[in-house]
Amino acid sequence: MNEQKLLIDIQEKPKSISKWILLSFQHVFAMFSATVLVPLLTGLNVGVALLASGVGTLIYIACTKGKVPVYLGSSFAYIGAITLTAISNANALGLTLAPDFEIRDIAAAISNPDNGIGMFDIYGSAFLGLMAVGLTYIIVAFIIRFTGSGWLKKLLPPVVIGPMIIIIGLSLAGVAVQNVGLDGSGSWKGYLVAIITFLAAGIISIKAKGFLKIVPFLVAILIGYIAAVAFNFVDYGAFEGSQLFQLPQVSLIGTRGFTVNWGQVLAFIPLAFVTIAEHIGDHTVLGEITGRDFITEPGLQNTLLGDGIATLVAGAIGGPANTTYGENTGVVAVTKVGSVWVVGLAAIIAILLGFIGWIQSFIISIPRPVIGGITLILYGLIAANGVKVLIKDRTDLSNMRNLIVVSTMLVIGLGGAFISLNSFASLTGMSLAVIVGIILNQALIGLEKLNLSKLFKIASSEDSVE
Repeated sequence: MNEQKLLIDIQEKPKSISKWILLSFQHVFAMFSATVLVPLLTGLNVGVALLASGVGTLIYIACTKGKVPVYLGSSFAYIGAITLTAISNANALGLTLAPDFEIRDIAAAISNPDNGIGMFDIYGSAFLGLMAVGLTYIIVAFIIRFTGSGWLKKLLPPVVIGPMIIIIGLSLAGVAVQNVGLDGSGSWKGYLVAIITFLAAGIISIKAKGFLKIVPFLVAILIGYIAAVAFNFVDYGAFEGSQLFQLPQVSLIGTRGFTVNWGQVLAFIPLAFVTIAEHIGDHTVLGEITGRDFITEPGLQNTLLGDGIATLVAGAIGGPANTTYGENTGVVAVTKVGSVWVVGLAAIIAILLGFIGWIQSFIISIPRPVIGGITLILYGLIAANGVKVLIKDRTDLSNMRNLIVVSTMLVIGLGGAFISLNSFASLTGMSLAVIVGIILNQALIGLEKLNLSKLFKIASSEDSVE
């Protein structure tokens, strides 16, 4: 692979400190919208998400010896699993009996000392599930170190990854509809705020140029928030007691006992293979931009190790899973600045932002219809990316094998399927769909290799002899 000309090379420091800071803030702005949106949609702490993102990126840089300019932010692939786990546990504790509850109602219940319910009671299994995802990454990294990565590509072809991404997006469609209020719970003011936010995100994504084009959701949220203020739709209670500097509400695993639902924990593990495939794709694209082969050097075993340890740490402190961010890869592509020093400083800035309470209070105060306007696009965008995987691979859906794999995964993933493993563990829709897709695809490939016509001829000839 020929090296592309970068204005600032991967292990080169910017010569000017002011330029260095500005370039790093550009990466912060690129990741900020998506990174804070994940805790906003799942009820996790925004400060912890920023802390996990920054620390995770520094861990990744250390594991790859500063050879890859990758930024790690909050992963969207686990939103469904985290949200469903939180809702299930909250329902079990009698917190969300109202049909129009939202995820922030759960956060409010946790913060109310009279309820006697803590973060671990709601999210404990999700935290362990995310740690299990990190361990899965680490195990795969060590296997690749000794066996190579060819087996992984065979196990996770586009015909399996595509429908899995579609399931991740569409399984959240009901949450987006509920946020807007289109489930019957909304008002005309709410609808108007959602429409303004929706149009802002769409127009900016399509028409904007330069810096605005990489932060459409962040700008749209600000526009939607202003509209919500104009319609008196903002609850300013989130700012009460807020301070400029405050510690992120870290939830350290092992500091408090909680009941673990192992079925919920196990549901996270198959999703790791979806984000592993995303990891490989992001590094391939970044390699094309910079003219490097990151899959070979520093090697997939090291990039996965960094990503895995970062997610393990994120789960251990109560944050969302980390993943490589295409938004920041886009920044490298546009600016031709591939410096790991720039990415590293961006990670440090993200950590510092995690300690600014006013930013966190602002995010918590964002009205539900604003989030609804964003998620109408965002969740559909996730699903559309799954379709794009199939199109880019030119997956032939006239081929019955491919059609069976895709259709079966979609029905299982979106139909609410689950299999109970025992009294405390089960495989649910998304995780079950991945497992079925992998097994079904390999089984059908094996069936295609069998010369069934020859077997039928042998069988018929034996019958004729008899």
